[in-house]
Amino acid sequence: MLRIPGMPLLPGTLFREVSKVYYPKSQTLLNFRGIPMLSDRQQSMPVDPAGVVVDISCPPANAHALYPPRTGPHLPPWLAYDKKVLSFKAYFKQTLQENFHAPYMVRHVKIYYYLEDGTIDIHEPKVKNSGIVQGCMLHRQRVPKPPPCENEFLAITDLNVDTTVQIFDRFYHIYDCDPFTRSFLNKRGIVVPDPVMAAVDPSEAVRNRIPARACNPPEKKHPFAQFLKYDRQVLKFQAYWDDRTDMGDVRKLEVCYYLADDTIEVKEAHIRNSGRDGPSVFLKRGKLQREFDGLQLPGQQTAQTLLNVLGTNRNVRYCIDPLNIGNKEILYYNQRDLQIGTVLNIYGRSVVITDMDPFTRQYYRDNYGIEQFTPLAMPTRSDVCQPYDKSGRMLPPYNGWGTYEDSAGNCMSIVIKRPKTDFRKFVKFDRYVLRFGAKMLSTIRENCERIFVISYYMSDDTMQVQEVAVRNSGFLGGVFMKRTRVLMPGQEKFTCKQPQYYRPCNLFIGGTMSIKDFLFHLVSADEFTLMYMEHHPDQFTHCNLDLILEKVRKSLEPRMPQFVSSCVTDCQDLEKKLEKRTVFISFESLKGALIALMGNQISDHEIVTLCRRFSGEQAAPNVCEREKVRASAHLEIKRALWNGRDELMEHFHHINPTNKPFLSESLIRSTLRGFRMPFTLELIDTILSVLNRNDCDDIEVCDLMNFLDVSCTKGCDIAPINYAFELCPKLPFQNKGRVVDFGCLLKALNLPLNLPATNTQPTKMIGDTRILPPSGDEECSTAK
Repeated sequence: MLRIPGMPLLPGTLFREVSKVYYPKSQTLLNFRGIPMLSDRQQSMPVDPAGVVVDISCPPANAHALYPPRTGPHLPPWLAYDKKVLSFKAYFKQTLQENFHAPYMVRHVKIYYYLEDGTIDIHEPKVKNSGIVQGCMLHRQRVPKPPPCENEFLAITDLNVDTTVQIFDRFYHIYDCDPFTRSFLNKRGIVVPDPVMAAVDPSEAVRNRIPARACNPPEKKHPFAQFLKYDRQVLKFQAYWDDRTDMGDVRKLEVCYYLADDTIEVKEAHIRNSGRDGPSVFLKRGKLQREFDGLQLPGQQTAQTLLNVLGTNRNVRYCIDPLNIGNKEILYYNQRDLQIGTVLNIYGRSVVITDMDPFTRQYYRDNYGIEQFTPLAMPTRSDVCQPYDKSGRMLPPYNGWGTYEDSAGNCMSIVIKRPKTDFRKFVKFDRYVLRFGAKMLSTIRENCERIFVISYYMSDDTMQVQEVAVRNSGFLGGVFMKRTRVLMPGQEKFTCKQPQYYRPCNLFIGGTMSIKDFLFHLVSADEFTLMYMEHHPDQFTHCNLDLILEKVRKSLEPRMPQFVSSCVTDCQDLEKKLEKRTVFISFESLKGALIALMGNQISDHEIVTLCRRFSGEQAAPNVCEREKVRASAHLEIKRALWNGRDELMEHFHHINPTNKPFLSESLIRSTLRGFRMPFTLELIDTILSVLNRNDCDDIEVCDLMNFLDVSCTKGCDIAPINYAFELCPKLPFQNKGRVVDFGCLLKALNLPLNLPATNTQPTKMIGDTRILPPSGDEECSTAK
């Protein structure tokens, strides 16, 4: 299309170029100095012979550059000046109409110049209660210069401090800029003047000339705002009303002040057996007057006052008194009037405040700085009975019918109630049973040979005694005593005191119990009982290892050589032998030595605890057959059609980049479970127990992979079995304490041996350890 130079772009001014037959598309992509970018270069427009640009909307080609030749940035502006903005502070004056004291208003703005594309936007900071719309005043765009240079746009050289710039018929005076803008312009050779003072707003000057108000203006309260701030916050005071007349008494009251609406409510606290019953509200919630002169007649106090202006009979005219001369100002109690010792006038009744609750004290401490909150004593009458004390109540003696708790419940209340049981204790200790083996102590020889089992149920502190049947003994086995609670011996039965029953701490091996006038001697206990007592040493003193060692240490300190010689026959160079090998002694040897030296100071249960703690017994070796376990593993792999052996090997290479031959058991266990192997938890434990291990108890990886390989060797066929019980029987190791590690015991006692030189005697050796024979006293007893 051909365009007439100097003519506007209107219909009729464009002509088709007939000779032009090729219309190529413009290139939009450009590779400039190795940087791919969009091509925003405009094609050169045709010029007239005089050299004037045809398109008046294009900037002049001979515009001066900001940088000297060959000193500008090597990158395009949208990369070199990305996120770089020049900020200027400016203001403009807006004319005000019909405002006699301020002809104009000064509005402050911020001008932002974006260096990447030369665009400008203007923002006005928001001011509260200004009454005008503020915010973005000019969206980001290129701003043309005012005429006669409307063909050009505002550039960086047009913005500076203490200059006025016209932007769309509005004049902005720049008076300051930020540090980045000042530094940027100075580096480019543009001198930035110092900040200047902004123009003064006339309306603001008028407001500043208004005299300031009083220093402490009265606080303006808004009912709804007060409700939202202090809702559910109540100040509580303890008070009393002294009404000690012929038929009166001292009334105990509670004053509640509601901060939400400054109302007061008074409640009465009825004393037990005072004869007063019913509602406890002494004063309904509402505002309380400070002065009370009596009840007023109807119509005596009104909101408005009527004045008789004219007339006597019918033709009477009235008017409302605008000054309310006859009305009296009513003052109400507020939070400042309520203090300890204040006397409140509650409609003619004098109520004295004596104390306040912790929340009220903290409130007055924070808001009024009061620190003294000494309560006042409340007066009492001389003929008032003392308050009843439940703890000093004496119940009638027990008569033997039913249980003591049942009889006490009948005396506590008129309505008979069933004795309460501790349900939490029942749930916690359900099925917790302590079983002890016992023998009867009797003058009859046959009774001394009877064997009993005493069971103590911890859920309800009951006991049950069963007799073990012995052939040809003449006694039938079975229940000897039904399950019930057993009284401790030495108590009076028909008394008002609560009886004491047997507790778990009263049962221990070697102790004696009196059950229904039968004496039982506890001689043993099952494994669960011993383990439970050892795990709760704070409840069972006979299983507290620290107390037992301290007791033995005090008793054996002066007689340590005698103790060692009674336990070990060959005592020569015992300390050196203990360093080289382990020395074991039997349970009977240790028990005989401790009883001989300590006597009744140590019980059999304490000796059992020592032997179990320093036991020299070891768990039996694993009896699992490797081929049988391997056949079971192959059976499960074939049944589940599992073929992830290669992925498993790849995972081991991933978690073990250095190809260590052995890995920890926990890592291999988690790997097998994470790969969803068709093995149960019991079968995984069994497989790991038969694999090869090193000295650090780590498992060999190659052995595991060969163990799981089904294609290499054909394992023996096996029928499906229960892997938890039948494949590899796992019998728990019970630490009986029949053999004691004497070296560990001496190390725990930490006492000097002080052994004399003795002759050596031959001992039986088993590998690096030795088992010494019992002491001489035990041999004599065995011979007998």
